[in-house]
Amino acid sequence: MRVTTFVLPSVGGTTKVVFGNLDTVCLKLGKHNSYVEQTHLISRHMNGRLVRKTLSYSKRVEMLESSSVWEDIVYNLVRPLKTLRLSVNEYPKKWLPRAPAMVAF
Repeated sequence: MRVTTFVLPSVGGTTKVVFGNLDTVCLKLGKHNSYVEQTHLISRHMNGRLVRKTLSYSKRVEMLESSSVWEDIVYNLVRPLKTLRLSVNEYPKKWLPRAPAMVAF
């Protein structure tokens, strides 16, 4: 499994690249942060502790961290994504669902 790029937008409007170099990131993703915002949206939907004014608010940081790790595991190993599915020629099934971890290997 390889991690090529990860982008963090900053408040000042500049881009901070965690993995990879800035030219590669701009070539692959463009100069916008929609991928980062999409990741944050998915995290808020899957992890109730990240939503504002909720009953599942974490007072302890350890509980929030463990909940976030659990959400990452479920997203990468269990949840199939529609964009990663494969076309199958068998009659009852048209598509083979795949999770991100299945594509990485």
